[in-house]
Amino acid sequence: MSEAATRYRREAVERAVRGSGQASSEVRRAAFDNAGVPPAAAALVDKVARTAWKITDEDVAAARAAGLSEDEIFELVVCAAFGQATRQLEAGLAAVAAAIADDGGRR
Repeated sequence: MSEAATRYRREAVERAVRGSGQASSEVRRAAFDNAGVPPAAAALVDKVARTAWKITDEDVAAARAAGLSEDEIFELVVCAAFGQATRQLEAGLAAVAAAIADDGGRR
């Protein structure tokens, strides 16, 4: 991955997690990590991280009914998606690096 792409990705994550927003940085970081998420958002964040294609209007409505604002829901969903994408990217890059190492760098 290019140095510029890595830098842009890190900057985007940093802004999503630590930038201004309705949800606290701590809660956004928890959504990014999918760990320690407050109960009001835990089910939605976990679903974004594990089975995003199954999210329904009812999932969002449940978070809203639990007291989250539309802005908080949006921010937490974005952070959860960034977190899962980051974990998948890092796993893929590690697998490629391992394959190259196992191959003695001949590829």
